[in-house]
Amino acid sequence: MNVIGIESSCDETSVAIISDEKIKANLISSQDFHVKYGGVVPELSSRAHLQIMIPLVKKALDKSKLELKDIDLVCASAGPGLIGALLVGLTFGKGLAFSLNKPFVPVDHIEGHIFSGFLMDEKPEFPILCLVVSGGHTLLLIVEDDLKIKKLGTTIDDAAGEAFDKVSKMLGLGYPGGVKIQELGAEGNPDKIDFPIAQCKNEFDFSFSGLKTAVLRYLQANYENYKQIPPKDIPDIAASFQKAVVTALIKKVEIALKKYEVKSISMVGGVAANKVLRSKLSELSAKHKIRLVIPDLEYCGDNAAMIALRGYKIFKAGKRFGLDYNAYPCLKDDAFTE
Repeated sequence: MNVIGIESSCDETSVAIISDEKIKANLISSQDFHVKYGGVVPELSSRAHLQIMIPLVKKALDKSKLELKDIDLVCASAGPGLIGALLVGLTFGKGLAFSLNKPFVPVDHIEGHIFSGFLMDEKPEFPILCLVVSGGHTLLLIVEDDLKIKKLGTTIDDAAGEAFDKVSKMLGLGYPGGVKIQELGAEGNPDKIDFPIAQCKNEFDFSFSGLKTAVLRYLQANYENYKQIPPKDIPDIAASFQKAVVTALIKKVEIALKKYEVKSISMVGGVAANKVLRSKLSELSAKHKIRLVIPDLEYCGDNAAMIALRGYKIFKAGKRFGLDYNAYPCLKDDAFTE
């Protein structure tokens, strides 16, 4: 079965084609121009998606050695994300499915991330303890099978990726911040500053707003002009902040491992690319002797391969959708079992 996936939830336009669950093409066009604005500008993002969508589809077909008539299933991200950006991919996908008279599956973007570990040669085994860490979401889940997901915890304020971006701006490193903090943090002392880790009422919930504020208060207290920090001090601040984020995430995963019986651990989302986090989670999985699956860097960020695969799994499970569906209902706020 040839499946085309379309992803346009934020600032990456991606088109992928998988055949019998094997990736034939996974093309990603990143909108790097947002850097000069310090963040994603929704209107500009939508326009960029419009400009590149058709060329990417043609290129993906060429790379896969397929034609449009060979496509059996069309899948597209249906949220969450920037409304205008999402609409470009979603309506394009619906139009493509309609023109080809092929079935269409709207895929929840986060659910695509959750199952992105299945793009790897070594796949997770159910039940999976899944840590989702991205710019807009931080979740800890038990994935019991292809359609059943239990939410253990979520962020009660800022997501981990958002905290990285905001602290990067405070340090004058610009946007996006994750890679820059990681690079400078590698040169610093993570024990230099003891930044706080929030305690939440639900033992599996996360909170990064207080940590972000703690970094700001530290800068204000230690520098007369906290917007112009001496370059020599930035690595230590970056390393100490990164340590606090990683510690908070790993702590919750370990609590879950002691409470639930799982056969594998998976970490997904853009922040899953962080080297320190990957290393610490690898140590934890080895300690508990549980398989760890983290997608390759190409599949940590937003990509259409995860959308195509997830859509295929949903279709294979017997779910069918008309073109009037704007979202796959599994991941509505109240759809997780607690």
